[in-house]
Amino acid sequence: MRPFADRILERFANLAKVKQIELRNEIPETAPLIQADPEKLSQILANLVDNAVKYSAEGGKVWIRSAVESNQARIEVEDDGPGISARDQERIFERFYRVDKARTRGSGGAGLGLAIVKHLVELHGGRVTVDSSPGRGSKFTISFPVSTKNPAKTR
Repeated sequence: MRPFADRILERFANLAKVKQIELRNEIPETAPLIQADPEKLSQILANLVDNAVKYSAEGGKVWIRSAVESNQARIEVEDDGPGISARDQERIFERFYRVDKARTRGSGGAGLGLAIVKHLVELHGGRVTVDSSPGRGSKFTISFPVSTKNPAKTR
């Protein structure tokens, strides 16, 4: 997972550099394998990282982390951006829903990205959640089954 996340972050390095946003891969080298289509997982993470970079203020940070609980691998994309209100969190995974229509219009957002993320995660038997509040950033967490082919122990 760590090299995979490195490749995703590399795709956004230039955009992050322009905004002076620090991209951090905090996935351990020993992270377990997950059962996921690499192209779809790439699309999921790219969408989450893209949103995190787009909506973070200049000088912000974006992290990718992972953890394992029972038979579930979690991947988190977190930012220290403006956050999302509880009212908007109820709808952000709906197609065409945009938190701030004026802001997303300037960034080219159509309100499909998080709906696609949810759909792709669910295709893998996983789920996606968000933990956010205004002024405190956002953390999107995707959970997938841990691969039984992985020799590493889960914790």
